[in-house]
Amino acid sequence: MKKTLAITLILALFLALVSMPLSAQDRWDGSDELDVNPLACGMGDEMMDEDDDMDDDMDTMEYDGGMAAMGDMDMAGMDIVVVDVPKLIGIGYFAATTLGQQQAAEELGNVSVSTDGPTDANIDDQIQVIDSYITQGVDGILFAANDPVAIAPVLRRALEAGIHVVGYDANSEPDAREWFVNQAEFNGIGKALIDSLVSQKGEDASFGIVTSTFTTPNQARWVAEMWAYADKCFPELDWLETLEAQEDAGLSFQQAQTLINKYGEDLDGIIALTSVATPASADAVNQADVCEDVAVTGLGLPNAMRPYISSGCVQEVYLWNPVDLGYAAVYILRAVIDGEFKPGDSSVMAGRLGELMVVNGSEVLLGPPFAFTAENVDEFDF
Repeated sequence: MKKTLAITLILALFLALVSMPLSAQDRWDGSDELDVNPLACGMGDEMMDEDDDMDDDMDTMEYDGGMAAMGDMDMAGMDIVVVDVPKLIGIGYFAATTLGQQQAAEELGNVSVSTDGPTDANIDDQIQVIDSYITQGVDGILFAANDPVAIAPVLRRALEAGIHVVGYDANSEPDAREWFVNQAEFNGIGKALIDSLVSQKGEDASFGIVTSTFTTPNQARWVAEMWAYADKCFPELDWLETLEAQEDAGLSFQQAQTLINKYGEDLDGIIALTSVATPASADAVNQADVCEDVAVTGLGLPNAMRPYISSGCVQEVYLWNPVDLGYAAVYILRAVIDGEFKPGDSSVMAGRLGELMVVNGSEVLLGPPFAFTAENVDEFDF
């Protein structure tokens, strides 16, 4: 009887653990089994030398991207039709990447680019949109993946059809696209966000994270690198919980409220990983009148964050210029089609951005993360 009872209790405990919803995980680590590479501990310009050395090592990696099937026609210099399929349409971030794509197309003069995508960050809808353009026939596809694995088969079909494929913002499996424009190194973002929290609330701060989904590839890598960097440099940090918010402003606000209400005085900070979640989290902290107690940092657009930074509720948020990100993606796709950017190259020219370096085999690096603060936020309009 005792043995039977023990087995029953063990089974019940196991079932309870495996049935725990992802949105209630205490400390999600990225869950993608890729290696992490935390940067050296410390804040400020003294870390630039280590970052540069790391990039030099990455540049030696062999090309690991895919290849578009060779067609009967050489498209170098010819007019091309490109479709951009972001995670979703209707939010400021991807409106900014679209603007950059249009700027690049206008400069080049031989690229026609349009943006089409789901209205929610839904991978099935995104796949359907891409598949429809493969059927219609386009010369190039730009994408920001909602799921790196699920999107890969449809992108491979595009390559097999002779369509050139370049990703930006959120990657796919490498062989499902030719190049990926990485807005900033994952470990660089992880370090920046943890350092931001520590500078405001101390090395033993307690914090929660509001992310998009646990399958969104760039956020999975940021969280994995944040965990590795925090464990290495600030082991006394108390990582309370990670919550999903689906790139939805209302849900992001609710999840930030959940952290505030659940942890009360024990909550020192919120790190938000999307341009939707960061202003929503700031709004939740502001409405709860805990700006002095709960630091909000994360990735945010300057226009959306300006009210909270200007009021002093938020000290700093990080991002890159999404206009430049979309701009670079178009220039890279054009260079691939023209035969000016090939596997094994260490850099590519991208219009007004100049020379961009290749890292990690088949990624083009836009640059380091940028901090928006009260001193500079009014200088930007996106």
